[in-house]
Amino acid sequence: MLYCYVKREPKLLTKSPWAFLKYLPLALLLAGIGFLASVVWPILNYELKSQQFARQLISPVEILGESTTVVDYSRVSTWFPTAPSLPPQPSKITHYTLSIPKLKIENAIVHIGGEDLMESLIQYPGTALPGQYGNTVIFGHSVLPQFFNPKNYKTIFSTLPTIKVGDEILVDFDGIQYRYEVVNLREVSPDDVSVLEQRYEAEYLTLITCVPPGTYLKRLIVSARLVRF
Repeated sequence: MLYCYVKREPKLLTKSPWAFLKYLPLALLLAGIGFLASVVWPILNYELKSQQFARQLISPVEILGESTTVVDYSRVSTWFPTAPSLPPQPSKITHYTLSIPKLKIENAIVHIGGEDLMESLIQYPGTALPGQYGNTVIFGHSVLPQFFNPKNYKTIFSTLPTIKVGDEILVDFDGIQYRYEVVNLREVSPDDVSVLEQRYEAEYLTLITCVPPGTYLKRLIVSARLVRF
């Protein structure tokens, strides 16, 4: 009798549906590194670029020394702790708007003598009104630049460090539009209140926010001057 041997087809090896789990730790590690880089890089990049202003920089101050006091930086009064408390300039106008085309900020509300930076930009009390001789000082909150939203007052000045000399700032006050041109950028420590002083030889505008991005170590001072048509 003749016999025939038939070889059975080998079983196909199927991958376990959980095989991807062995790559999960690596994926989480890479995601963590990416997130950390997204936070650290804007600060490092800002510090590298700011070297061009090295002669004007002031060494970072120690934050509250050894104190554990929590400071609410959404309040204007905490940004320059040693600054004198002044009443707002007499005016029937309590709010006006500011636009910075370069930063895509349009008609942001400025509250004269306000306190809460989560609700609007704030004109520091006692400083000149727009169009007047003196120094109009406006504060704006900032965070890491990747979270910038020109409609959100918590993030509105996050890209202010990218503004350049020659860029324009528009202020609409009491039915009149004033055009200012950026003339200088510098950094100061929180105890340097000279940036709030008034100079009456021209009409100045000063914008202030915290730097490096996402920190409260220093204050970025953007100085602009009224352009006469």
